[in-house]
Amino acid sequence: MDAQTAAKKTPFYAIHLQAGARILPFAGYEMPITYKGVIEEHECVREKAGLFDVSHMGEFILRGPHALDLIQKTCSNDASKLTDGKVQYSCFPNLDGGIVDDLLVYRIKEHQYMLVVNASNIEKDWNWLKMNDEWNVEMEDISDRTALLALQGPMAATILQPLCDVDLAELTYYTFKKGTLCGFENILISATGYTGSGGFEIYFDNSQAETIWNAIMKSGEAYGLQPAGLAARDTLRLEMGFCLYGNDINDSTSPIEAGLGWITKFSKNFNNSQALKQQKEDGPTRKLVGFELTERGVPRKDYQIVDSQGNPIGKVTSGTMAPTVKKAIGMGYVHSDFAKADSEIFIVIRDKHIAAKVVSLPFYKP
Repeated sequence: MDAQTAAKKTPFYAIHLQAGARILPFAGYEMPITYKGVIEEHECVREKAGLFDVSHMGEFILRGPHALDLIQKTCSNDASKLTDGKVQYSCFPNLDGGIVDDLLVYRIKEHQYMLVVNASNIEKDWNWLKMNDEWNVEMEDISDRTALLALQGPMAATILQPLCDVDLAELTYYTFKKGTLCGFENILISATGYTGSGGFEIYFDNSQAETIWNAIMKSGEAYGLQPAGLAARDTLRLEMGFCLYGNDINDSTSPIEAGLGWITKFSKNFNNSQALKQQKEDGPTRKLVGFELTERGVPRKDYQIVDSQGNPIGKVTSGTMAPTVKKAIGMGYVHSDFAKADSEIFIVIRDKHIAAKVVSLPFYKP
């Protein structure tokens, strides 16, 4: 492996090693997958709190009078509704009916936004924005110098509040504020996350990483805080029915098929909006659904989904034995005829057709 293809390390890499993390390559980074085990970490987030290193995510700053124009052209959601301190979930539709990436849009102030994109798509997304930029918007990629921690779980505010001057009780879901944390100024604290158990995502400079991690862990000692890896992040998000790019959505899945019509606003024009509007009106031929197994087995990505006659009707995109709901659950695309709740479907596991039923999302209801 040469230097150019070597996996990157986040500023917390040494801390993960010291904590005994199992580290594997993910999206070009050496990332912690588990520390004490996925089930323990998952349950800790649901009941207390977990601290995730998600510094591999990408962050772009867009500035200037046409920053919003570029966002409106490339994003499915309507960013004109954002005010300072608000966050919006969105996606970049491509021109072929698929999705370039899903992302968060932060309005820092008028004419200044931060886009948070998936680690595996940083270069792809940057090029997509550049290709669509007819206004010469000022863009800055701050990914490599930005650390990001997700403190998630019911005890998150109790743990974080003594360390910062932001009134966390005032931060409603999908809002953020900048303030002082551990003596460092201009730290962005956002009431967002990917777990369904509440909490915060904290953006800061790499140089502050060790101090902030240690302070949060120390503050959380009395509340059972544990570091949590990407494996628990995956089981937590799946219980919530949240899409993972590369699994549940990709370049060939449309936001309408993926159940993301709620972030696809046809009150404005954006890339491929006319075709997506037509698809919504006609009804897609396939839909992303949640399902739970009614027989023993665990569904996994790319397992085939069939009907009672054994005819192929779709594919699993995500699946696991869910620690909180204590059921084998999954998501997958099926022919629209089988997308209604309680529809009987079968997952092909080791050549056996294992019965399952379509259920409404999320699987976990806090």
